[in-house]
Amino acid sequence: MSVEFREVECFVVLSEELHFTRTAARLYTSQARVSQLLRQLEERIGARLFERSSRRVELTPQGALFLAEVRPAYAELTDAVERARSRARGIEGVLRIGFVGTPYGTLLDLVGDFRAGHPQARADLVETPLSDPFGPVLRGEIDAAFVTLPVVDPALRTGPVIAADPLVLGVSTRHPFARREHVDAEELAECALVDIAGPAPARWRELQSPTVTPGGRPIPRGPVAGTLQEVLSLIAAERGALLFCAQFAGYNGRPDVAFVPVTGLAESAVTLTWRTGHETNLLRSFVAMSSRPPMAA
Repeated sequence: MSVEFREVECFVVLSEELHFTRTAARLYTSQARVSQLLRQLEERIGARLFERSSRRVELTPQGALFLAEVRPAYAELTDAVERARSRARGIEGVLRIGFVGTPYGTLLDLVGDFRAGHPQARADLVETPLSDPFGPVLRGEIDAAFVTLPVVDPALRTGPVIAADPLVLGVSTRHPFARREHVDAEELAECALVDIAGPAPARWRELQSPTVTPGGRPIPRGPVAGTLQEVLSLIAAERGALLFCAQFAGYNGRPDVAFVPVTGLAESAVTLTWRTGHETNLLRSFVAMSSRPPMAA
């Protein structure tokens, strides 16, 4: 007598959970249905696969042998079904996602989750320059990009905030601020901030490297830089400072740069942006996954 896929699926999940309630939850069914499927499978095989009592569920020796033999075939079959479903939904191919500087923890987790959930697709990370974070998206060189708000171009769409982090000030370890526990936003008037080169929009550059403090005090201009590595090198050489999000600072430590928390400024917010009218099923799936609640550092 042929074995049904649902019976094997129930057996494999129960062998992982060793708990009928959790198995039923994973299979979106009832405990009674789990018991029925298991009973049908045991009748087909002619042996008990689990010992169950009010306190515990465990595999019998026959069950352990059957699991070792059936699990590879089950995994291969479920992967094949998922690949077929992905092809049918158009969720396959390569998705190119831009980032500036370093794709830190929250962003890497998102890409990893997408790859795990869409085995027929591939999400490749592509570095974009600090001076032009939106250009590669607008030119169609990449499908989407992780960017810091604001996004002001009407040709671009954005998803919800993916990560929100407090700001820190990157200064040389020889700078007086380097020994401080924190710096107030008004004190930015006492150090030159590295200027970000274009063609990034002026409004966006102003938020990353403000020209005035919240109270209206002018902030001196430092040298111009087009990449984050240039910025860090200028900071280390005591030629300027710049604001960063806390997660970036955590992933880009260097012995000649100190990152000092800044009070009095709004958090840095990262979102996903893409060209209006150029959504594919693959991109829509990634956008949907990026719509999880924002995570703080």
